[in-house]
Amino acid sequence: MAARLQLNQPRPPDFVDLVDLRSLTARDLEPLLEEEVSAWREELEWQFDLSASLVRRFVDLRALTGSALIEHGKPTGYMYYVLEDNKALIGDLYLQREFRTVERENMLLHAAVQAIAPNRQINRIESQLLMLQYDPARRLPLAACGHAYERLFMRVDLREADLGAGKLRRPAYIENWTDRYHDEAAQLIAAAYAGHIDSRINDQYRNAMGARRFLFNIVQFPGCGAFFRPASYAAFEADTGKLFGISLASLVAPESGHITQICVSNGARGTGLGHELLRRSLATFKEAGCKSASLTVTAANADAVALYERVGFRTARQFSAYAWEGF
Repeated sequence: MAARLQLNQPRPPDFVDLVDLRSLTARDLEPLLEEEVSAWREELEWQFDLSASLVRRFVDLRALTGSALIEHGKPTGYMYYVLEDNKALIGDLYLQREFRTVERENMLLHAAVQAIAPNRQINRIESQLLMLQYDPARRLPLAACGHAYERLFMRVDLREADLGAGKLRRPAYIENWTDRYHDEAAQLIAAAYAGHIDSRINDQYRNAMGARRFLFNIVQFPGCGAFFRPASYAAFEADTGKLFGISLASLVAPESGHITQICVSNGARGTGLGHELLRRSLATFKEAGCKSASLTVTAANADAVALYERVGFRTARQFSAYAWEGF
């Protein structure tokens, strides 16, 4: 109970007001959203237009829960969050460039946690905010229950990537993803991430039910781009026919692909399967006219980072994943 009250809300500058997002309209947010769309395009090669359109729609419906900073009579930053069963997700947090400071970011981050924590149905909060400045020393609200994990946004120029076939040291057959693999892939993800650092960042990796929801979200919703089946693959053991690897892909802009998930079974690690799945997805992106591709990875996952760097990925941005649990 005490932890819920120790939020250490930052003191706002005298000229900043923090208001309920539901008190604003899409028109109020338009300059802010236009800049955010440009920032995603210029900094990440990511088309954010559809996500911005959803924000406009739900703001006008007074259905988006969050806060906005008002300075000099106009919104200069906003964040929103969603509740999902017993978990809350901070979906976005963005500040205009000229007003972007860690202090202002903390105001919005603290406002989210302060609003969520008293809800007795919620026992976990997650956020992965690419537009939040990377600050390892950031003071978190509910610090006793919060954890920060360094994540990397990596990008590869497909015109220069090493897409040559490697040596696959375990017999396998690989085919394009179809939805009939959904349940088996959920089991694969849950087993592969058991005890893994990424299951502390995203609790959907902890069991097959959560992994099914994770896969459904990738395929159906635009948060990680438009799901791109031609570049999504499933690998099966040649002798048993069991699924033991997947690479799922999306398009985040007409000429930019994104690897949303790459996973191999524990027994397949070190066999070259991950490299082969990644190579096929990237080659298909290139054939489809993409010039670049991206992915995100936890910095502590050294083997995965090394694989991506061998192919040609380079870190374009560091960011933090935050998770609060047990408050």
